Amino acid sequence: MASTSSFSHLLSSLLSKSPFSPRPRSYPSPTPSPKPSPTPLPPLSFHITCPKFSPTLPPLLPPNLSSLLSSASGPLFLTIASLSLSFSLFLGEVGPASAFVVTPSKKLQSDELATVKLFQVNTPSVVYITNLAARQDLFTLDVLEVPQGSGSGFVWDKDGHIVTNYHVIRGASDLRVTLADQSTFEARVVGFDQDKDVAVLRIDAPKDKLRPLPIGISADLLVGQKVFAIGNPFGLDHTLTTGVISGLRREISSAATGRPIQDVIQTDAAINPGNSGGPLLDSSGNLIGINTAIYSPSGASSGVGFSIPVDTVSGIVDQLVRFGKVTRPILGIKFAPDQSVEQLGVSGVLVLDAPPNGPAGKAGLLATKRDNYGRLILGDIITAINGKKVTTGSDLYRVLDQCKVGDAVTVEVLRGDHKEKINVVLEPKPDES
Repeated sequence: MASTSSFSHLLSSLLSKSPFSPRPRSYPSPTPSPKPSPTPLPPLSFHITCPKFSPTLPPLLPPNLSSLLSSASGPLFLTIASLSLSFSLFLGEVGPASAFVVTPSKKLQSDELATVKLFQVNTPSVVYITNLAARQDLFTLDVLEVPQGSGSGFVWDKDGHIVTNYHVIRGASDLRVTLADQSTFEARVVGFDQDKDVAVLRIDAPKDKLRPLPIGISADLLVGQKVFAIGNPFGLDHTLTTGVISGLRREISSAATGRPIQDVIQTDAAINPGNSGGPLLDSSGNLIGINTAIYSPSGASSGVGFSIPVDTVSGIVDQLVRFGKVTRPILGIKFAPDQSVEQLGVSGVLVLDAPPNGPAGKAGLLATKRDNYGRLILGDIITAINGKKVTTGSDLYRVLDQCKVGDAVTVEVLRGDHKEKINVVLEPKPDES
């Protein structure tokens, strides 16, 4: 009976105290009795060990009270045990906040920080170009400007010159350029080079909004070098893709004229529709090329993209800004497809036509013709220019790209069964005179 009385007194003492007191609690000693007083409860604490979070609790009750509860039976004692555990957890002294170990957020690596900085620094130089075409409404006969395409470009200088691909602006009646701060300006065409797929626009924007890209060098690029492409693919605002240079000195054809573009950079950085005209940068943020084409039957990026090297672009842009046109020399001939010449069993460029008022016609190159009986008489077959071997049309263009208007070149031709050398003075295209 004495034990039961002590336990009842202790329980009433516990229930009479407020569980919301923030002070550590200790259990009072029971009423004096012949038996020894219960040992006071030690301070309670709740420790958490991270990361396993396995709680370790000290003994919550004195040994004599624990044995009393363990020997008791019935729902009353189960309820009392639950209340005692709850009060102990609430009233116990919780360890300092340092006991909770929180894993810090993962920090960026040095290469990631460099990529983030490159994007932040160069994004203001990349623009979004909208190509508007005039269309007449069938019902009202009103002339409307309808967006027919879009692409990317970049700021070339503080004078407002914007560089992009020619195929981005082809067929446009009006052009609009949107800067990184979403300000939009009407653009006019300064000039373009269809053969190299390069165009220059100009906008009247405040100089503080124009941030030209630093111009790099493409002659010393290496396969495996890291590159970055910034543009607006599918109309999305300023997207960065990364990759490496997967090939150098590639050759592609101009989308406008079919004339080959030499020394093109091949990269696996994703270039999708809308990326055209955007810059290709090296790891220092310098311009090394203009993203111009992808190799994909579906029209989406397949890991093979092409960029016009900046060394080629710089010379073209300089002429377009100064003269509004590119003065490129021509030989003044029309030549047969390479496959036709191969079927004849000869190597070289077959002259189909040489107008008399053109450089080749003035020099005396012979064109292909038919005789009075309808038989085909082959014209001259060009085998070399200035000692450089010519076997295809691409070889011919490659040699001419290294020449200037007014240069006198030595053309080696196969005429019939013998070879001849003819001097030809190169002239500009008639529409560029």
